[in-house]
Amino acid sequence: TFIPPDGEFELMRYRVTDNINLPFRIIPIFREFQGQNRLSINMKVIASFASTLFATHVVVKIPVPKNTAKTKIKTSFGRAKYEPETHAIVWRVKRFPGCSECVFGADVELMPTVRNKAWSRPPINVDFQVPMFTASGVHVRFLRVYDKSGYHTNRWVRYITKAGGYQVRI
Repeated sequence: TFIPPDGEFELMRYRVTDNINLPFRIIPIFREFQGQNRLSINMKVIASFASTLFATHVVVKIPVPKNTAKTKIKTSFGRAKYEPETHAIVWRVKRFPGCSECVFGADVELMPTVRNKAWSRPPINVDFQVPMFTASGVHVRFLRVYDKSGYHTNRWVRYITKAGGYQVRI
């Protein structure tokens, strides 16, 4: 028999790799202007989970070339800023509502370089949590607790979907 500990505890953790409903659809458009030392970034992030849910702690890391000098950033919500030490624009959104879309735009000015080396275009990294959403579709249908001692139990299940390695290639 299983005797649960007092308080909150984790009963099960699982990982699924097939047939996943991705919580976000990300559409990036990177436009490099030859000879002008400029880069234009436009991106749309679409939440594909229910409108009653919210993604929390959403962090989108958009890579930029190492010779970036200046950025001009516009977002429909959240905050974004260029972080030179990571060579990326980091966009943070505290609460991202379900069934909504958010738009990001940035104009990047590049410093002229002696060697015209092509930019490798690393992937966009996304980190987030979506409480009460299951990307796999696995749900607990019922939870039965047998207790002969008369102890009152609170039965509830909390789902949370976290980004493990959510990347979008550009």
